[in-house]
Amino acid sequence: MSQIITFLGSDPQARLAIAIASAKKLARLGSRVLLAGQDPGPALGLLLNSPLGPDPLEIEPNLAAVSLQATRLLEASWEQVKSLEAQYLRSPTLKSVFGQELGILPGMDSALALNALREYDESGRYDTIIFAGTGDIHSLRMFGIAEVLSWYIRRFQQVFLESDIGKALSPFIQPITSAVLNVTWTPDSLAKEPTDRANQLLAAGKAALANPERVVAYLVTSSENSGNGNSEVSLGQRSAGRLKRRWCSPARRGERSSFSRICAFIGNFGSR
Repeated sequence: MSQIITFLGSDPQARLAIAIASAKKLARLGSRVLLAGQDPGPALGLLLNSPLGPDPLEIEPNLAAVSLQATRLLEASWEQVKSLEAQYLRSPTLKSVFGQELGILPGMDSALALNALREYDESGRYDTIIFAGTGDIHSLRMFGIAEVLSWYIRRFQQVFLESDIGKALSPFIQPITSAVLNVTWTPDSLAKEPTDRANQLLAAGKAALANPERVVAYLVTSSENSGNGNSEVSLGQRSAGRLKRRWCSPARRGERSSFSRICAFIGNFGSR
């Protein structure tokens, strides 16, 4: 399992500079690092001197980078949905709809990015995943998707089972599922089996978010005006100094090993 690190703050240049410095430092310390950028613009690729695409690209030893492009992620996720449908339906209905036809609805890019992070985490190829996201309320909401979806499933599943509609449809569930599906579901199994996989994924996501060794967010602050002509790296150095002074006191530094490592390479970056 990987540790996922992200940076929050209002200054995108400082966040990106810190993310790149963190990724390079951890890679040079021997960790297998993936730097995942969510911004569709070219900034991350320009700073790395490598054009990034939807597949991880090796930048240097132990360091790969990828651009989380929502359209490509949607296409891949849609193929997974079609494969899942084909497992259950005798006559799949989505086979004539292609991922290239679909558009990105508001909020879908965050959900797709979170799913991509989950897949990279489960791949076992990386020790650390540094997520260069929006760094604002949208990032916080993204990491809260597992908790919110889990509540919706629990709450409305129970509402449906206790409703008059659920009770009226209950006798017809088994014959209908036998006619159209490759499996036969009773009312009890219908309420349980389709949501088991989703509940397992959501439970894993909630457990990872609650574990500070799995998901860590750091706040990057800067009082300088980002439009004053200074380079992204120098701005990142000033932000690193503030981040170190604020979060890397001797008491905090001893809280856990991951904090110590972050403080060490933030200090090195800020003094360059």
